[in-house]
Formats: sequence, C-alpha cells, structure tokens
Amino acid sequence: MIYGYARVSTAGQAKDGNSLSDQEKRLKQAGAEVVYSEHYTGTKMHRPAFERLVGELKEGDTLVVTKLDRFARTATEGYQTIKELMERGVSVNVLNMGMVNDSAIGRLMLQVLLAFAEFERDMIVERTQAGKEIARQREGYKEGRPGIPEDIVEKIREGVPYQELGIGKTTWYKYR
Repeated sequence: MIYGYARVSTAGQAKDGNSLSDQEKRLKQAGAEVVYSEHYTGTKMHRPAFERLVGELKEGDTLVVTKLDRFARTATEGYQTIKELMERGVSVNVLNMGMVNDSAIGRLMLQVLLAFAEFERDMIVERTQAGKEIARQREGYKEGRPGIPEDIVEKIREGVPYQELGIGKTTWYKYR
C-alpha cells in the first residue's frame, strides 16, 4: 500500500504552492492510495495524523512525502524516523529527492538533506527574532495581539451578540 503525508504549518503556505491541496495532488500523482493531512507546526514532535500514519504502516508499504521538511525538522528526528521505517520494511519516497534506500549513499544523502532542512528552519527562526527586535525599538510598539476597541467592549457589556460584532465567542465571553 502507498500512503502519502501532507502537512502545512502556516496559512501563508497556501500561497507558495505548498498548500495541503497541492501536496495531496502531488502525492496522489505519485501513487498514494491514502493521504494523511494535517495543519500542524513542524516545530512540534507531536503530530497526530503523522503518528496515526506511522502506526498503520507495515512491511511492504511505502510512505510518500513531497519534501523531507513535511515530516521532520531536525536531522536527528528525520534520520531516526526513516531508519525505523526502513527497519520495519517500509519504503520512503521523498518526491523532490527520490526513493530513500538503506545504502551508504542513500544514508549520506538523507543526512545531508535533513541537515539543510534543519538549517533552513533555524535561519527562519533567526530572521523572525531579528524582525521582532527591530519592531520592539519602534515607538508605540506593543507585544502580542492588539486589544479590541473600547466601543466594541461597551457593546459586549450591553449584551450585543458576538455574531453581530464580528468577534469570536471566546473573546465575547472574556469581555462580558
């Protein structure tokens, strides 16, 4: 059986050709009969759909992903996951890289590509932190989400339903 796995972590990924639907389409074109998808950050080790998929894979199955960073953000995690799958007799096909096999060159290529994926993620974190530091130096900068306007708070206290105010139920109850 051929299984696919697709993941996005941000809404912005829908714009860069890496959306769930784009990934699912490529996975099905590559022969995936069943595709597990989720919107979950890659910085977390716990990804429910991926964990269910790995639990379902058995000897002779193939796992297909569009890119290595869809299921692993660190070289160690990715290498360990693929190694465990290969030990169970599961093949791994990374569409932008090819079939990962248990040969000396296959393991070397895997480690190099995983190291680059981890490096790319670290660089994104560094740029994000630098941008936040620059923003903190601006006059009037406030950390976190902006509050809601006082006139909306007054309407909440008057009992105007959250649907009419265009806010979420949780926010409405917070100010009620």
